[in-house]
Amino acid sequence: MNVLVVNCGSSSLKFQLINSETEAVAAKGLCERIGLDGRLVYQPAGGEKEITEAPMPTHTEAIKMVLDALVNPKTGVLKSLDEVEAIGHRVLHGGSKITQSVIINDEVISVIDECCDLGPLHNPANLMGIRACMELMPGKPNVAVFDTAFHQTMPPKAYRYAIPTKYYEKYAVRKYGFHGTSHSFVSKETIKYLGLDKDNSKVIVCHLGNGASISAVENGKCVDTSMGLTPLEGLIMGTRSGDLDPAVLEFVCKKENIDVKEMVRILNKESGVMALSNGLSSDFRDLEEAMDNGNEAAKLAIDAFCYRVAKYVGSYVAAMNGVDAIAFTGGIGENADVVRAKVLSYLGYLGIKMDPEMNKKRGENFVLSTEDSKVKVAVIPTNEELAICRETVELVTAAK
Repeated sequence: MNVLVVNCGSSSLKFQLINSETEAVAAKGLCERIGLDGRLVYQPAGGEKEITEAPMPTHTEAIKMVLDALVNPKTGVLKSLDEVEAIGHRVLHGGSKITQSVIINDEVISVIDECCDLGPLHNPANLMGIRACMELMPGKPNVAVFDTAFHQTMPPKAYRYAIPTKYYEKYAVRKYGFHGTSHSFVSKETIKYLGLDKDNSKVIVCHLGNGASISAVENGKCVDTSMGLTPLEGLIMGTRSGDLDPAVLEFVCKKENIDVKEMVRILNKESGVMALSNGLSSDFRDLEEAMDNGNEAAKLAIDAFCYRVAKYVGSYVAAMNGVDAIAFTGGIGENADVVRAKVLSYLGYLGIKMDPEMNKKRGENFVLSTEDSKVKVAVIPTNEELAICRETVELVTAAK
């Protein structure tokens, strides 16, 4: 089955065409500057990147350009769009009403729309992509794979906030968690790769990128995760603050004479390691280089990031009363050996022993703990597009 995987942002659209039998990517690309002048980057498997500059007033024009590229007689990979059998969409927020991936119908669209309050940057864009695909490829099944769905197995003691119940009942204010597609994929791959028993396993997944989150996965189900109502809670991130005393908001707002909306923007866009490094960078490659050259602010940013990760890992070991494996994934988790080493340096009490030579590897599945380590530690590269493809095929096949 050929599955088109679509991931819509507010002004961008990433796509991959995947053959579900071989799990090979036939073509991939990106539409940028939607709503402005527009730019399509398209790359068929084994071919060169093609860049097309053209106006993209809406996501519909962007999707149309993608479909035209896929069937282009010269560099396209399909003879006709009939060969696309299903479309899988990454959707940020399904609230508490949608707890798993679903085939999209009017009711699902309505729920995604209702959750725009909870995901104001992403859900409206996700809807635009869904509607564009429905318009341009009528009759094809569309599947929504939600960032929040994997975490919906958390118990109330993990997802409820200790604030008046009326806010939960009226506005559904609770922890939802994000990066669920990645946490689901990586936890399953970790269990398979390390030969664990899914029904008797305790795995902690560290998805560390510009956005970063951790999940505790017991017997294949998420029991806790670090992000909250929004992706702002939890770890220190590239430009997000992570956990913070809520009173800081009022304190700074009064001192700086700004409103809460502006303060939340600062916490999302101007905080994290970017702030701790005095505005140097949110990119860990830049921070590592600066740290090696004696930059104290860069060192503080990396140290604080790793300390927070280690604290969350420790808390999830307690939540599950043990751990069998820890998996690192995401751009930082897969590639930053310095970060992995610093995080694991806090976890010796678990009987973890790291192989320094193995830790230098990157970008593939590998075990970086030693044979006699009491907890297995691995790097498992995430593949959210493949995860979306698999979920799409499963649902579409079951519906036939």
